[in-house]
Order: sequence, then structure tokens, then C-alpha cells
Amino acid sequence: MIVAKFAAVLKKDAITALRYRNGFVFAWLAQVAQLATFYFLSRAVGPQFHPDGMPYFLFLLMGTGFYTFLLAGAHSFLRTIQESQQAGTLEVLLTTATPAPVLVALNAASAFAGGIVQFGFCIAIGVLFFSPMVHANLAACFLVFLFSVLISGAIGLFAAGLQIAIHKGSAVLWLVGSGAWLMSGTLFPTSALPRPIQTIANCIPFTHSLTGLRLALLSGNQPTIFREIEVLGLFAMLLVPTGAAFFSWTVREARQAGSLSFY
Repeated sequence: MIVAKFAAVLKKDAITALRYRNGFVFAWLAQVAQLATFYFLSRAVGPQFHPDGMPYFLFLLMGTGFYTFLLAGAHSFLRTIQESQQAGTLEVLLTTATPAPVLVALNAASAFAGGIVQFGFCIAIGVLFFSPMVHANLAACFLVFLFSVLISGAIGLFAAGLQIAIHKGSAVLWLVGSGAWLMSGTLFPTSALPRPIQTIANCIPFTHSLTGLRLALLSGNQPTIFREIEVLGLFAMLLVPTGAAFFSWTVREARQAGSLSFY
């Protein structure tokens, strides 16, 4: 049943994307422009800079590409609620037989699917230019990716719940995303941060997502990979049920207050 619903959502979003194909083209042009920015930035910094033992271009490509994918996935949960609020269909959407967290996750799934294609393009570029450095552990890559997507979805449920409760989910997600962008190691290694900030950075799940993916793709079977996977697994076990419970609670409270359709 869930598979059929997922297929229906993908079909709907695919038809929408075909109708607005100019947006699809612009998204890929933006992706190419971002890669060019990384290339020239790495040239400006110089070839002597090897954060975590890898060329800076590859460091940027892996970190920023994966972080952008995860943040866009979290934002897709929020966007589903916002679009339903604007269209006046939220109350109808959340009163179906499908549980509210599952319903929102299904609507966000196509955004993850599109993001996977773009992130895969980044990985392909990295492998093409730095193939001698790639010693991928595919099982570790899969686990890091799986746990990171679950964490991203949980954060998206928190943001969607805040949107229903206080209509400020986008502001909260922007604030969290900006802070994580600075501290999770997207543009520079977390070791460059002051020690108190490093402690905060280690409490951010995305820090371990980026570190784990870089290690899994470039460092083979280092023991530190499995530590990062364990940390991500703990974050996923904590955040997924908490995010689903929080979103369900905000929907229930909004129904009781009669404010579910407010925007």
C-alpha cells in the first residue's frame, strides 16, 4: 500500500516537473555554476591545502554537495506543509487514513529522489578527477547515507510541525541550517574551529554525516568510519521517533484548536 502511494506521489511530481521544465534546466545550470565555484575557490586557496588529507576541491565537493542534499530534503517536508497551507488543502491532506508523518514523508520523497541524482553527479565528478584517491567502502557509504537521510527527514518533521504550530518553520530551519553550515565541516574542517565550537559541532548530526561520507569514500576501512556510523545510528534512533511524535502532536493540537487550515 505504501509503495503504491509512493509511486503515485512520484508520478504526480514527475508530471509537475515536466510542466515546469525550465525550472529543471535552471537547477542543473545552478549545479554546474556551483561546481565551477568550488573549482576556482580551490585554485585560489592553492594545492598545498589538504584538509583531512584530501584536495580542497574534493573536500568541498563531498561536504557541500552532501550537506545541500540533506538540507534540501529536510526543507521538502516544510515545503509540503507550506504549499498545502497556501492552497487551502492542508486540512484535507492530513485527515486521510494515512498517518500524518508518513503522508508528509511520502510527499517529500520525490525531493530526495531528485536530490540523489544531483548529488550522484557531484560524486561522479569527484571520482572522475580524483579516482586514484577513492577507496570506497560501499557498505559504509550506504549506512552513512541511510542514517543521514533518516536524520534529515526527522529534522524536516520538526520544521513541518513548527510550521503548523507557529507558522515559522522556515525561519527556524534557516537558522538551524545556517548554523550547521558553518560548524559541520562543509567549507573547512571542524578542527579549524575554536575548541568550544568544536564541541557544539560534534553535537550536530550533519557533522558526522559529512565526516562519515568522506571517510567511507576515500579511506576504505578505517576504524573511525564505524564510529561515525554508530553515532549517526544513535542520532537516527533518537530523532526519527521524536520528530514523528512532535509532528503528530502539533497536528493533533491544531485540529483541536481549529487552526489547522490557518496560514
